[in-house]
Amino acid sequence: MTAQGWFLILGFTAILLALAKPLGLWLFALYEGRRTPLHRLLGPAERGFYALAGVDPAREQGWRRYAVHMLVFNAGLMLFTYAVLRLQAVLPGNPQGLGAVGEHLSFNTAISFTANTNWQSYGGEGTMSNLSQMLGLTIHNFLSAATGIALAFALFRGFARAETNTIGNFWADITRITLYLLLPLCTLLTIFYIVSGVPQTLAGVVDIRTLEGARQSILLGPVASQEAIKMLGTNGGGFFNANSAHPFENPTALTNFVQMLSIFAIGAGLTWCFGRAVGNTRQGWAILSAMMILFLAGTTVTYWAEAAGNPVLHQLGVAGGNMEGKEARFGIAASALFAVVTTAASCGAVNAMHDSFTALGGLIPLFNMQLGEVVIGGVGAGIYGFLLFAILAVFVAGLMVGRTPEYVGKKIEAREVKLAVLAIAVLPLVILGLTALSSVLAQGLAGPLNQGPHGFSEILYAFTSAVANNGSAFAGLTANTPYYNGLLGVAMWLGRFFVIMPMLAIAGSLAAKRYTPESAGSFPTTGGLWIGLLVGIILILGGLTFLPSLALGPIADHLGMIRGQLF
Repeated sequence: MTAQGWFLILGFTAILLALAKPLGLWLFALYEGRRTPLHRLLGPAERGFYALAGVDPAREQGWRRYAVHMLVFNAGLMLFTYAVLRLQAVLPGNPQGLGAVGEHLSFNTAISFTANTNWQSYGGEGTMSNLSQMLGLTIHNFLSAATGIALAFALFRGFARAETNTIGNFWADITRITLYLLLPLCTLLTIFYIVSGVPQTLAGVVDIRTLEGARQSILLGPVASQEAIKMLGTNGGGFFNANSAHPFENPTALTNFVQMLSIFAIGAGLTWCFGRAVGNTRQGWAILSAMMILFLAGTTVTYWAEAAGNPVLHQLGVAGGNMEGKEARFGIAASALFAVVTTAASCGAVNAMHDSFTALGGLIPLFNMQLGEVVIGGVGAGIYGFLLFAILAVFVAGLMVGRTPEYVGKKIEAREVKLAVLAIAVLPLVILGLTALSSVLAQGLAGPLNQGPHGFSEILYAFTSAVANNGSAFAGLTANTPYYNGLLGVAMWLGRFFVIMPMLAIAGSLAAKRYTPESAGSFPTTGGLWIGLLVGIILILGGLTFLPSLALGPIADHLGMIRGQLF
């Protein structure tokens, strides 16, 4: 580890904290539906959409209606993307003449981008046309991100409102978020990436002659615009197979730094927005503090493990840190920081090969996802996932002080606790169940490149990433098969929407409750004790996935030997 590496990590943290309040203020204006300086320019587009769609933005919805509209919208987008990918060969915007995407891969990809996972069982430059990238995939990058933020707003209203049966209007939320937040920021980021050397063109291939006289085809496309929303919306799907390790997606140390900030920026701002929504910004800072403790702890361990290097190589006389699978232009510190950022959020973009990290260095990204990706987390998904843990934490605190638990003025009763447990239990049940199944079936065992424990980790990482809606991978796993495309697609859908439904039910339940002022017997939820309890609850419940997965490896290995398979 070096002073330069720590300067990068601490500088990143400081700038992120400085951005939290300004972005939180902007998000709070959208949460309330207030006018912004951009309304003069984009207001006609917003009103035009409402008129064409027959939407009354002032007509609010209960949680069930909000949920139905959200599900129908996302299911429609998924079917649209599936059709675009299957019809790719006959659609325009295909300068390379690529054929239709296979049915199993189209199914997996359509669900992946709908669920804000962006898991890719393919190499983008050799599979997707420019039209498929822009119309089939980038549209999801905007709308899946906007959906996550809209759902967070719905839960905020559940905590902030009293004795009402409405939590907002889904169509108004998603329209305002897209028009007044994602589009403007992505426009600025796209210009920055173009200036930094990221391509933005409808051309497909440029043929050049190298210095050695050989002929080489350079693949191009509308990369900069996709890169902007890929990071800002915590999507992560790469235009190229190498993702943010590719120089056309991430050419410099500065673009690398901006990409990491983009991943975390909106998630950090939403914590401040939540505090403002419930009338106490200290609540938001407490949540962000707990997130940053977990983030910095994970970054420290990953950086230390990668900087220490591989002890086996040290015994062979090869000194230094672990540079396998890393870009020389980024180095160990920036690669380790990026790995923790992208898995703490539900982004999944990578600038290094996680499969090549040391055992402990690769463990932290895996553990980040198994915590439910609530350490900042995906845009919207991170904060509403974190608040589910907060409900359980305040319930535990209520047991300790011997009274009905309260959080930001709302009594937390049996219904909310049961729904929170139901939402949080999705991750361990689906991850462990599908990992165990794939560790003993021949179709599952055909996927890992490596044998033994690391082969098991490749399977475990894939299902963890899918259910957590992350999208990164231990890419030694061959996932472009009917078995993995189908099962990972199901896992991504469950991981996204089987968490959302209980969360929206909690929002509706809380909105109907009356406000309960704090009293002398209330457990304080802004100080160090509360932050420590939050961190502890998240680590304990994250262990529900992590600890059993440690035992699954030897069990799967033993069963594989019984079946005559070398795992």
